[in-house]
Amino acid sequence: MTTDADRSLAGDLTVTLHHLVDVVAEYADDVLTRRHGVTFSQYVFLHVLADLDHPDVTSLARCLRVTKAAVSKRVGGFVDAGWVRTLDDPSHGRRVLLELTDTGRRLVDHARADLEEDLAAAYGATPGVDPRTLHGDLTTLLDSMRAALGTRVPGSPLV
Repeated sequence: MTTDADRSLAGDLTVTLHHLVDVVAEYADDVLTRRHGVTFSQYVFLHVLADLDHPDVTSLARCLRVTKAAVSKRVGGFVDAGWVRTLDDPSHGRRVLLELTDTGRRLVDHARADLEEDLAAAYGATPGVDPRTLHGDLTTLLDSMRAALGTRVPGSPLV
């Protein structure tokens, strides 16, 4: 049975998590823009692409939880920047596959390392918070929430 106190805590927890994500995203955007010349949104696009094996626009859009049009609009700029290349799909004449270039992969790797180092230091400087334990707990929570809410969350499971 869910009590009023449980519902109140869930609401407060949801808002608190939302604020935490906002703070981290804003920080990441600043760091990535200053050090690597990309926004957090661009980094997420490239990071997700790095984790996939030659996705097409539709697959990447699904993983990013955006429209195909949103991905298509970005691809040209990423190709021009030298971070992404497009490939013809040999099994489907009209489908285009995407992959990171070596330059794009280096960008993702360096940006990831910078963010991990900075944020781990910030988490580690917080009394009572162990970054490894926090990561494990958040991963467990994420997996549990996906399982519990997956049928009610459009596009689940997430990447």
